[in-house]
Amino acid sequence: MSSSGTPVLGMILKGYPRISETFISNEIHLLEKLGFAIHLFSMRQPRENFTHDSVNKIQAAVDYLPETLIKPLPRLVYHNLCLAFRKPKVYGGALKIAFQRFLRTRKSATIKHLLQAGYLVNRLLPQSKVTHLHAHFAHSPTSVAMFTSQLSGLPFSFTAHAKDIYTSDPRQLREKIGLARFVVTCTEYNRRRLLEISNGHATPIRRVYHGIDTGLFTDENVAAKIPAPPYRILTIARLTPKKGLPTIYRALKLLFDQGVALMHTHIGEGEDRINIEALIKKLELTSVTQMLGTQPHEVVWGHYQKADLFVLGCEVASDGDRDGIPNVLLESMAMGVPVVATDISGIPELVENGKTGLLVPPGQPDQMAAAMLRLLTEGGLRKRLVASGRQRVVDDFDNRRLILDLAEVYRKEGLGPK
Repeated sequence: MSSSGTPVLGMILKGYPRISETFISNEIHLLEKLGFAIHLFSMRQPRENFTHDSVNKIQAAVDYLPETLIKPLPRLVYHNLCLAFRKPKVYGGALKIAFQRFLRTRKSATIKHLLQAGYLVNRLLPQSKVTHLHAHFAHSPTSVAMFTSQLSGLPFSFTAHAKDIYTSDPRQLREKIGLARFVVTCTEYNRRRLLEISNGHATPIRRVYHGIDTGLFTDENVAAKIPAPPYRILTIARLTPKKGLPTIYRALKLLFDQGVALMHTHIGEGEDRINIEALIKKLELTSVTQMLGTQPHEVVWGHYQKADLFVLGCEVASDGDRDGIPNVLLESMAMGVPVVATDISGIPELVENGKTGLLVPPGQPDQMAAAMLRLLTEGGLRKRLVASGRQRVVDDFDNRRLILDLAEVYRKEGLGPK
């Protein structure tokens, strides 16, 4: 219990803070505003030199786990041995689960997750007053939460997002679902996939959309723009295969060759930067594109305000990775910027083709180019989709309302203020 008598929710995160996970920091901040007491356990130190405003508002204490095995190994081994001597049967049970999981995948990360959990239980939990563990992402954070639960006896739950669902070994994920008190995910598409993987486990799987703070997107800062050449086209996405950036640039090339005057801005960073830059050069689009890398929210906001169109080319990557509902689509629609996106995963739960935006199949630059041109030049269609898109976000994706649904899930487990 916290000093106020409120049960403490221990949240295990891959890294904190992370600029690409604003939805998590927003969630933590909103839960605290509702009276929840939270203690954060991060598996990584921060890797960016700036954060969003929501992080500065969070009151939760943060403890960082050792990130690697080599340098911190003595600390990890010491605290795990202390735990093993104190609770030999309990530690033996967790060790058995770790060994079984290692045999399935042959990944050494399983050993690291067990050692991190032992460190968390012996070194950090005693002074934290945590009564329930919740992990964000179904892969490594949930592995640590699962082992921590085994070693401490505390219940655990987790939120599954996107990559962590579709690139995880289904056997490992099924085991986590079966041991968890409950599971949360952010799209109906994800929920159906998790139900399929769970194979009849009784663990409740809840769908709660992330949403955005729609109060930030008022009529005063959303101007009704009439686009004119050169059209300003915006993409905000990590430079990674599942974002379908090559499709976007090939579509831009088709428009450019038709004589459409445009300027494309990309915001985001990632492992595919070299390949994307090479493609832009090959397509001879260097003069009409700019890549700005990762930017703070106020800079991103300014680009939304100037954009005539937002485009995202999400697809299923070769390893199965895919998006859920990218928050940038919500933000664009709330800002009155019409969207062209692809009809995969949870995106159609937000973007209804011809109603709140335009959808095209992934990997089809010709169809994407045609959809982009329609929203840039067909005034009636554009006006209708902008209005209905904004209304859809306000009605169904306001995080100040959605957080109440999540809070109720926790309260059913005895968490939250009394």
